[in-house]
Amino acid sequence: MAFDHILVVCVGNICRSPMAEALLKQRFPNKTIDSAGVGALVGHPADPAALEIMSKQQIDITNHVAKQIDEQLAKKADLIFTMSDGQTKWIEERWPFCRGKTFKLGHWIDKDIADPYKHEISAFETAHQDIVDGLEQWADKIG
Repeated sequence: MAFDHILVVCVGNICRSPMAEALLKQRFPNKTIDSAGVGALVGHPADPAALEIMSKQQIDITNHVAKQIDEQLAKKADLIFTMSDGQTKWIEERWPFCRGKTFKLGHWIDKDIADPYKHEISAFETAHQDIVDGLEQWADKIG
């Protein structure tokens, strides 16, 4: 199965999912990658700490604007990544058609990616590393 359209979800859509979205775009430039939040800070830019971490990798996410996940975004996606089991459950309960295509990013390493929001930069660095580690396990499956 081809995963041409990937949606990455976290809570606010300003920390974890924008970082994961940018990393996926860098790795799979010919796929459609998007991100959203289950409780999005709609209209907000990415968190300054997330911007800083990504700019160190020469990745610019200054144009990111947070948005809320909705049924249309969920329908379009071939694969939905979440940061925790709770978010996966939240999505599957709302939209049962998402079952079987919604997975925790850290699924293969059985890891939740902790929310760094309002924490020190070290929490963002940990989240970034956990995202990188999680994506590494998915790379050959995404194709």
